[in-house]
Amino acid sequence: MLRFTTAGESHGPALVSILEGMPAGVPLLAADIDADLARRQQGYGRGRRMQIETDRIEFLSGVRAGETLGSPISMLIRNSDWKNWVEIMDPAPRDGDADGPRKRLVTRVRPGHADLTGLLKYDRSDARDILERASARETTARVAAGAVCRVLLSEVGIRVGSHLVHLGGVDAARPDALPVDINAASDASPVRTLDPAAEAEMMARIDAAKKDGNTLGGICEVVVTGLPVGLGSHVSWDRRLDGRLGQAMLSIPAVKGVEIGLGFETARRAGADVHDEIEAAPGNTRTGHVRRRTNRAGGTEGGMTTGEPLVVRVAMKPISTLMRPLGTVDVATGQAASAVAERSDVTAVPAMGVIAEAMAAYVLAEALLEKFGGDSLGEVRRNLDAYLARLDERLG
Repeated sequence: MLRFTTAGESHGPALVSILEGMPAGVPLLAADIDADLARRQQGYGRGRRMQIETDRIEFLSGVRAGETLGSPISMLIRNSDWKNWVEIMDPAPRDGDADGPRKRLVTRVRPGHADLTGLLKYDRSDARDILERASARETTARVAAGAVCRVLLSEVGIRVGSHLVHLGGVDAARPDALPVDINAASDASPVRTLDPAAEAEMMARIDAAKKDGNTLGGICEVVVTGLPVGLGSHVSWDRRLDGRLGQAMLSIPAVKGVEIGLGFETARRAGADVHDEIEAAPGNTRTGHVRRRTNRAGGTEGGMTTGEPLVVRVAMKPISTLMRPLGTVDVATGQAASAVAERSDVTAVPAMGVIAEAMAAYVLAEALLEKFGGDSLGEVRRNLDAYLARLDERLG
């Protein structure tokens, strides 16, 4: 069973990512993970934190001589900014603690953030105890786990990519044919879009929002190719792959919506304009030697992959920290106040696409191992090959 967990605070000493259940024999280097960590830090509209941190992982376990061992993989990502926060975030009691709260006390809670709800739920007086973990900085550790899953998927011919389709009120035109390597094309754009005209307008909107002390949201599209038919299952609610993908995407901070394929648009159309007709496609083993004439379903039917490209769109709201703060209540006094202005980005939608890739890679690696699992990469490949051979016998 594949699973991962993360630990760490935004301004603590480090973040930790632990991935358990990865088969032995998967080729893995720190550079494979560092590449995705660097992609997560890119994007026009990011704040000063991205200039401070240069994220790199240190393997603590689970990898030897460039291969996974089958044991839990633990990875450490140090926070370079920790040196500036030791006095504030020190886990140990400090001499001045008895005299009052530590520096950078947060009582002017931010609308739209976890500050107030978490403070009440966990009975804290300083929202710093909440926001440090609720921060999207935690997703660095998710991207590390997802990068390992991406390597496993690539070893069996599955590719995960993403691009921006909307930012700050600007829609990007989606090419009729996506590039084979979506990330190589989208990463070349400062906002990770495939539409140069939309790119210029998006950047102008970001500049205007920054000047106004405001923030912007947007939508990314994750596309996965090379999937075999039949990952996930229809038999129980919690095994349906589209539900699992939805939960994973909605767990990303500030994400408020997920669509697969046409998504909400399917509710506005008649059935003939929604469902994908099927025709024979000899030689296309991973789809069962058939193909869909369209891919409005986005690569899933009945909670299972069809073998067509998986298309998932993820919507992120504007970041909650505004440099022109919104009105709130100071929980220390009960009085009206302006929300605290923590250091922040104008938008993190380009980075969110990389995080969404990581979450998709994890869910799909989990589903892959459920169906073809083994203790080694070789065993996974043999099981997959046997399944594909059976598809050839049935419909080839």
